[in-house]
Amino acid sequence: MRRIALAASALILGSSGMAFAHVPGAGEAGLAAGFAHPLLGLDHVLAMVAVGLWASQLGGRALWLVPASFVAVMALGAALGTAGVLPAVELGIVGSLLVLGLLIASATRVRVAAGAALAAVFALFHGHAHGAEMTAGAPALYAAGFIAATALLHGIGVAAGLYWQHAARGWLVRAGGAAVAAAGLVLLMA
Repeated sequence: MRRIALAASALILGSSGMAFAHVPGAGEAGLAAGFAHPLLGLDHVLAMVAVGLWASQLGGRALWLVPASFVAVMALGAALGTAGVLPAVELGIVGSLLVLGLLIASATRVRVAAGAALAAVFALFHGHAHGAEMTAGAPALYAAGFIAATALLHGIGVAAGLYWQHAARGWLVRAGGAAVAAAGLVLLMA
């Protein structure tokens, strides 16, 4: 399990060279481009791993329901993104880092439905960013790519959270939340 956590950490750190995934050329169509989009932005990586960490703290049905609601509503957000419907998308993304990070750092417990609803609100902004970068070439493949990458990042967060809690290192989950919130604050000030 330790090797899995180390490999996941290396994947996250190695794939997040830019602060934001919304760069010129990122919108090329296809499965690989869609998969790469969430992985190339530190904002997306941190938020999606944070969803998994928070779900692991909530436990029970939240383990799958919170990430699943994020993925489902993110697809809706992507559809809205193709039309440019939502205002202040980057602020919503940064807000997701701040709020999720603080919820994890403080080990805040909420009902599963409330956790899923909050994740869904943030998913709209992340999905909007993905959809805004989508081109007409192969939108279904692009969407499948960013959905798969998002699910992978959620899974990494859930696995890390469960492992750390099982190994009596729940403080690492909370520290991870604090780091996510701190990154959100830095991005907000940038």
